[in-house]
Amino acid sequence: MNPTETPSVVYLAARLNALAHPARLYILTHLAQQGCCACCKDVVSQLDLAQSTVSQHLKILVDAGLVRHKRQGTRSLYEVDSSAIEALSGSVTHLLAKCSTGPCAAG
Repeated sequence: MNPTETPSVVYLAARLNALAHPARLYILTHLAQQGCCACCKDVVSQLDLAQSTVSQHLKILVDAGLVRHKRQGTRSLYEVDSSAIEALSGSVTHLLAKCSTGPCAAG
């Protein structure tokens, strides 16, 4: 198996890719600060972006498993998946620790 295709590497890359846009980082932070579910309209009101653009960014965060989505009537509600964020934090910490302790890591 190609080492770049192991489940843990694919998992980490997909989540980091979802965070690789300033608007998505802001959306994630905004949702976390809400402390509960927010609708797309709430997020749009905080950004200078079209509703369709915000919806696409939310979809990417949902597909990456960092944000949960549920329907309530005609509204779509979003909230941060805190357990997924904690898992991602652990994975990134582990990766960076491995990268900083190799034989060439000393500066």
